[in-house]
Amino acid sequence: MQPTQVPIQVPEVIQLIDLKYYLIISTALFVIGIIGVLTRRNAIIIFMSIELMLNSVNLMLIAFSSYRADPTGQVFVFFIMAVAAAEVAVGLAIIVMIYRNTRSIDVGLLNKLKW
Repeated sequence: MQPTQVPIQVPEVIQLIDLKYYLIISTALFVIGIIGVLTRRNAIIIFMSIELMLNSVNLMLIAFSSYRADPTGQVFVFFIMAVAAAEVAVGLAIIVMIYRNTRSIDVGLLNKLKW
């Protein structure tokens, strides 16, 4: 015998906003993050842009997860948040060490790290 599955209803609050609007804002945030990574030379701004891209992916995962009434996307969000926290800790430690050695956080000045 197979267990009876109860269909999970999507809350009405989430249904008030169509999925395409979540996708539009998530795409806009991701593009802003990409532009920030490609155009800025300040290492802290680059890390903030990477965090913005990760958060836009989180928004998209939660939107799809909510509309499909499947918690798998929300579980992935927790893993992404853990990776982002580790990335920030390691990245800021690297930035502090670069600043101590070069007195600047401009990524264009990192030619000193080459062989």
